[in-house]
Amino acid sequence: MRNGSERDATSDAAAHAGDGGAGGVRGASGADGPATSPTSSPAGAAGSAPGAPRDTVAAVVRQWQAVRPDIDTGPMEVIGRINRCAALLQQAEDAPLRRVGLTRPEFDLLGALRRTGHELTPGELARETFSSGAAVTKRLKQLQERDLVDRRADTRDRRVSHVGLTATGRELVDSILPDQLAYETVVLAGLDENGQGQLSDLLGELLAQLEGRLGLSPGFRG
Repeated sequence: MRNGSERDATSDAAAHAGDGGAGGVRGASGADGPATSPTSSPAGAAGSAPGAPRDTVAAVVRQWQAVRPDIDTGPMEVIGRINRCAALLQQAEDAPLRRVGLTRPEFDLLGALRRTGHELTPGELARETFSSGAAVTKRLKQLQERDLVDRRADTRDRRVSHVGLTATGRELVDSILPDQLAYETVVLAGLDENGQGQLSDLLGELLAQLEGRLGLSPGFRG
């Protein structure tokens, strides 16, 4: 999961897809407004129809429907909730990373090396983590200084380097991952197995469509 600095054009495209979603409700710390708590709602949320959704996005949608009844707020309801959920999940999921002094982009690099199970070039890491080459180079330097990754020159082309996890880096990734999975299990506890499956299928379908439009390979980033 996703919650970092210096994202490349792919991340920017994903963010822009939600610009205006829910009319400016972006999440816990979006650029469109101050942070709001998971339970807070915009002014005017009270007095909604019985049985209507009572989340923050629903309140914003009702406000837009009141001032612009001529527009279809359907897309806003979907994109706004995806953005809101992503921001809140990312904020909480980053807590284990902060405890060990890692940023989300740094952990993405470590995670890519761990899950692929072999060395990767900086270019491959950039594609795996949807990051720019310059950003990957900077992060790899910081991770190498902490003895979490090592780099070796290619035997045939010394302009190419290969990056791998050190024993310390592998141990760190393996120690963090259970905490994140435990948190995710708690978060999803409100949905039964069938509900989780339906949500996963729908999000997977949407993601495949978005990746197709951006020309991204489905093999990247898991």
